[in-house]
Amino acid sequence: MKYFKLSDDMRILDRWALNDPIEGNGQELWHGKMTDGLPISVQQPAHIALYVPGRALDFSTNALSIPIIHGKVKALFEQLELNNQMQLFPITVEGQPEPYYVMNLLRVIRCIDDARCEEVAYRTIEDGYEDRIGEYRKVVGMRIDPSKVGETEIFRPWGWQTIIIVSERVKQALEEAGVTGTRFTEV
Repeated sequence: MKYFKLSDDMRILDRWALNDPIEGNGQELWHGKMTDGLPISVQQPAHIALYVPGRALDFSTNALSIPIIHGKVKALFEQLELNNQMQLFPITVEGQPEPYYVMNLLRVIRCIDDARCEEVAYRTIEDGYEDRIGEYRKVVGMRIDPSKVGETEIFRPWGWQTIIIVSERVKQALEEAGVTGTRFTEV
């Protein structure tokens, strides 16, 4: 099985850029909660403003790597039976009547293959993040060990959790459905 980094395609010139999501209680949805692979609670109704107006996309992330997906992507993920690998929360996107969702991935897998990556570096006490010692400080040319992934098809890699990884099956389904805003890099 092949795996791919799923990222927001910033090469789209007329695209929108999203601001930070705001929960119904007026607080910013903290991105750190969304990279741990744990269920979270979001105060509804949540909304997100446009940072830069432009063409609406089916898949986007904001500057903090929080994924926002269109309702058709949600339906596709349900069809692929990925519900147990993520949480989806409805969010109103400024100027958009269509449904959108904040996506919280529930799987973090220790799968980065250090030996096959171009370069890796780890956090040390000198970095000033005592609670993150041993996590990755740098990963260049990421490669993962597919044998460590199991049946999971959408997840974040442990130690480099701002990244989203999908299986080849998920990649193909997104491409066949014509989902806009996606970019894939084999890992």
